[in-house]
Amino acid sequence: MKLFQQMLVAGTALSLIAPIAAQASDFVNIEEMSSYIRSKKKSSRLDSKSFTNKVSANIENPKGGFDSLQDKPNQFEAGGFSDTTTLDGKAVMWIGAVDGADEIGESEALSTGYTYTMNLNTSFTGDDNLYIRLKSGANADVWDERSTYHIETKDNNDQFRLDKMWYTFPVGDKITAFVGPRIENYYMYITPSIYKPGALKSFKLGGNSNFGASTDVGFGFKYETDGGFGFASNLVDKGADDPAQGMLTQETVRKWDTQIAYTADRWHISAFVSDEQNWTSHSYNATTLARQVATDSIGYSLRGYWMPEESGTAVPEITVGYDVKSYDDVVDPNTVTEASSYMVGLTWKDMIQADDRIGLAFTQPLKATEFRAGAAQNEVDPFIWELYYAFKPNDSMEIRPAIFGGTDVMTDTEDDIFGILTTATFKF
Repeated sequence: MKLFQQMLVAGTALSLIAPIAAQASDFVNIEEMSSYIRSKKKSSRLDSKSFTNKVSANIENPKGGFDSLQDKPNQFEAGGFSDTTTLDGKAVMWIGAVDGADEIGESEALSTGYTYTMNLNTSFTGDDNLYIRLKSGANADVWDERSTYHIETKDNNDQFRLDKMWYTFPVGDKITAFVGPRIENYYMYITPSIYKPGALKSFKLGGNSNFGASTDVGFGFKYETDGGFGFASNLVDKGADDPAQGMLTQETVRKWDTQIAYTADRWHISAFVSDEQNWTSHSYNATTLARQVATDSIGYSLRGYWMPEESGTAVPEITVGYDVKSYDDVVDPNTVTEASSYMVGLTWKDMIQADDRIGLAFTQPLKATEFRAGAAQNEVDPFIWELYYAFKPNDSMEIRPAIFGGTDVMTDTEDDIFGILTTATFKF
């Protein structure tokens, strides 16, 4: 098309769009939309009237009509968005560097990362909930490495994707059921840990060894009594949406967790059994040898926490964890038959200002402890720690400087690291 023709077509298109834009301002309150975006509420309720102009709210009779579009106003229908849906979100940005990262195959250069998350919750009965999480993120490779895995890492090349989806509903008074195409086992647990990691994913859930994350088709339930006793059981199957594998087959990759727990006002204790098949996602806090994949493996975990009566004192909150994993029918050439891990996390709250936290944690990553007869026992003695301070400049923002480090974290005695990191979180 010649330049003159292109200009003619563009001008004609603009002449059609201009009156539509002018009419739209009569029934869509732009200023109210802007004030909604600037709202400081953590969770905001959306419905069909959220952005409707209070003066010209009748969408069936907008000023000037839509005659130029030859469209009938009764084709527009309000109420398309549920009145029981809430939206909240979070943006996280971090910057840091890791000395020794070159020993684990990454760069020591100063590097950054970010995630952006939107959470949608919808209730249909008042007791149920449909949860949907949309998330995007990008970061340097070092923040995906096992021993330096940032607690907020999500790298999907800046694409905004469906990250989680499941439905929760009550069964009687004490049972909560879960089912969904995008869920992880630990979302269906009775909370086993109160330590919030400041830098590394290794410290999640009281030690992220047996609880290696993997999002896929899952279902489960938890039973909690008024007296504090609880029981939970859940399964995630990565082959459920793959026709080549199928759900609950010998070829699929799946994890079945069962938890028994007791929770009092200021303390908790729980025990887990994890039955795994071809499971690959248990390596967030493990040495190279302990990351092996087995056709069948079973893990046993203990978790506990305790809280003081008052915050702001020298007495911290305490979280502890211990894991043992046994391997059968190992897929790769490794000859490990058992591995173990432990974690201790301490948290001091309200020490300098309200709502601040000082966190200190250390862990022995999952390491091989038993080998088949005659096998070379060349495992390292790993250790990882972190120390951070988190404070809030305002109700919606948190700044979290941290340092972390470790020795013999992966394969050999040269794998020592030390990192400096600052993370900023914005909630809305």
